[in-house]
Amino acid sequence: MLQNIFRSGFLVRTAHTVLTWVITLVLFLHNTDLRRCEENGELMQPILFSLLVLLSVMLYFTVSLMDPGFVLTDAVKGPEGSKEELETMLPQSSTPRLRRCGFCLLQQQPMRAKHCQTCKHCVRRFDHHCPWIENCVGERNHRWFIVYLVVQLVALLWALQIALSGISSNGTWKLWFRANGFLLAALGVVGVFSVVVLVLLGCHLYLVSVNCTTWEFMSRHRISYLKNCGDEENPFDRGFVCNLWDFFCICRTMAWEQIYHRNNHNHV
Repeated sequence: MLQNIFRSGFLVRTAHTVLTWVITLVLFLHNTDLRRCEENGELMQPILFSLLVLLSVMLYFTVSLMDPGFVLTDAVKGPEGSKEELETMLPQSSTPRLRRCGFCLLQQQPMRAKHCQTCKHCVRRFDHHCPWIENCVGERNHRWFIVYLVVQLVALLWALQIALSGISSNGTWKLWFRANGFLLAALGVVGVFSVVVLVLLGCHLYLVSVNCTTWEFMSRHRISYLKNCGDEENPFDRGFVCNLWDFFCICRTMAWEQIYHRNNHNHV
């Protein structure tokens, strides 16, 4: 029972939600800019901040519960698979042959897909499995993951400014810590998360701009369709503008095999 609760991501999602609203409550209860605006009858800033926090929580659950691009298992099963995923692709002309997944026995795993042992599925354009959202980031939810990071970063930086505005000065260190203890704790948590989200967002925006996934970037030498390419060569890179357009504006399943074949043919 407890194991199922952990696996479902219930605890992670609950912890995220509780932590978010506890920090928000601390910012409202202390003598911060939010509290002063509220006392002066200027409700625009408190309302906007609350809506931003609410939006970040809604995007978190959207990305966390959304199908990241699971590949449905073939109706016809092949022979019993091995305990390790079959990574070998046999070359057929200039395009690697679709591989078979040894975990879920998928007969034809699409290019750029990878099996996630946590989610128990193959995921299209697999980027990574994120333990904080307890879900994979893949072809269907990757753009929403980026949007969530942007909104979360804005909310965190605003919360950082609000927390700093509430730090008061007192006569002794003991009184100062007693008066600002909760705000300092909130400031520390928000500061750490701000740095993490900023770095994560920067890395993902760079990878999106070159049409590369985290998995491909980290495991390039082990991926059959990339290990024969040069260190700086990416068969899916269509240029900065086209990569961003395809990522944020094209809402359909991409046939990466065709793009791979076309780019390899042009390269030859």
